[in-house]
Amino acid sequence: MELISRPRRLRRTPALRAMVRQFSLSASDFIYPLFIHENRENESITAMPGISRWSLEGLIRQVAIAWDLGIRCVVLFPKISDHLKNANGDECLNESGLIPKAIRLIKQEYPGMAVMTDVALDPYSSDGHDGIVSKEGIILNDETVDILCRQAIVQARAGADLIGPSDMMDGRVKAIREALDNEGFQDIGIISYTAKYASAYYGPFREALDSAPSTITSKPIPSDKSTYQMDPANLREALIEAFWDEHEGADILMVKPGLAYLDVISSLRQNTKQPIAAYNVSGEYSMVKAAAERGWINERAVVLETLLCFKRAGADLILTYHACDAAFWLANN
Repeated sequence: MELISRPRRLRRTPALRAMVRQFSLSASDFIYPLFIHENRENESITAMPGISRWSLEGLIRQVAIAWDLGIRCVVLFPKISDHLKNANGDECLNESGLIPKAIRLIKQEYPGMAVMTDVALDPYSSDGHDGIVSKEGIILNDETVDILCRQAIVQARAGADLIGPSDMMDGRVKAIREALDNEGFQDIGIISYTAKYASAYYGPFREALDSAPSTITSKPIPSDKSTYQMDPANLREALIEAFWDEHEGADILMVKPGLAYLDVISSLRQNTKQPIAAYNVSGEYSMVKAAAERGWINERAVVLETLLCFKRAGADLILTYHACDAAFWLANN
């Protein structure tokens, strides 16, 4: 064959492949999600093999492991005791609560570790929604945003580096940015859940935090979060959300879930200069772990390929429960 172009020339050896490789992974790309609770013992999460709800002591051990592997950011999610929950999620405003306590502890032991937080009411709400539920069963936008602003300030005072509004209320990025600035926290960043879809991939996460919508209540509670999280059928809507988040002051834009929404990540990458994060969510993690446990896939190869694909699609950062394993594999190739 008389071919001028032979793309295989640059695939011939490992050295040549490495020379022209377009994307790569490093431990500093990862944000490590950590579930915490007030209990003294760590508790394994059945639906997420290898993941636990950590005591504060266990949390610090995990942060130490992550730090030694080169991971430089963790995100905290609280499992709140039922007796502390109410319809307004008031426990999220407790300056001595679980999340502020955990932030201060991490900053005391590992001051260089960036701490991202979650701003939403669902871990604290007896109704299990990200916002306040009216007596008619409607998620109240503006009333919720007021509480979210106060929650963000509590987290910033404790030492958070990145505030992560995951609630999907309209206008919350602008309101949180103004609230933080007014309290002197101009340097605290906002990593917004810009395109958070009403996805079936969140199931194991809701087991981990016991944060699913309530079915035991005297008022009508929506059974899902589709009135505020995005419809999985919609792509262009993500660009609208990204436009507003960017103009309202978000420093980083996030797409959640990640693996089934690579097209959304790619579309945002083409339309914004802001850093983009992808959330490799619990359902995606659990499917890989389940298949690996059965010997159906090579876990290491699949995980590293998946994470690399997030980068190729346009993500700068990846929230992933595989973070420590992936960082270890990358360091020991």
